[in-house]
Amino acid sequence: MNNTYDSLTANKLKIIAAFFMLLDHFVSVFLPHHALMSLIFRMLGRTAAPVFCFFIAQGYHYTSNRKKYLIRLLVLALVSHLPYVLAFGLPVHASSVVWPLALGLIALMTAKSEKIHLILKLLIIGALCVMAYTSNWYFIAILWILGFGLFHGNIKKQLASFSLVALIHIAWQLRRFGLFHEVYPQWFQLGLFLTLPLLLLYNGQLGKKSAFMSWFFYVFYPGHLVLLYLLKIFTPLAEFLGH
Repeated sequence: MNNTYDSLTANKLKIIAAFFMLLDHFVSVFLPHHALMSLIFRMLGRTAAPVFCFFIAQGYHYTSNRKKYLIRLLVLALVSHLPYVLAFGLPVHASSVVWPLALGLIALMTAKSEKIHLILKLLIIGALCVMAYTSNWYFIAILWILGFGLFHGNIKKQLASFSLVALIHIAWQLRRFGLFHEVYPQWFQLGLFLTLPLLLLYNGQLGKKSAFMSWFFYVFYPGHLVLLYLLKIFTPLAEFLGH
């Protein structure tokens, strides 16, 4: 990747993805799904999960302790569970995107292991995909992490694998809801491909080190869900915006 003046560091990409995620989640909670602003912001929000999947794969290669990294993700998934289901009014068995992010890291660790037979690897990864089924981004996030991790260092193959999995997701959503669903139109899913220019701008650098950025996503993710839930129950925003 080119380390140019205007390229994006990992920290900048994470902040952009988090901001787009916030927009996406805000309109999901407070606006009708078919509203134009909802479709636009949800299109931008499609970039968030792939970007964080990319950095899960990066974390596998660069973290000093993968087990501690995995434990942090699992704790975050646990902490985020209740805020997630409350913010979006989901059943308790639903899980946030952090769960498949953690499972994706396990899948990548399994795939890269030299001690596990190929058939067992496939069985483990298949089981992880099943475990992610009721989660946000379900097994799609796991496949993205695998693609980004297995093709680490080859941006063309990384983006090709990402695009293939994105097409699978889009096809599944259009089959599920139909091409022209009036309440849940799915064409905003094409925003997934906005991820491509974002990752092409990544310069391979972390950016300025700070304690804030080290813990940014771990605080932001459950924090913004709690904020959305409090706004939903204590303000008339949803009624005012027509959800």
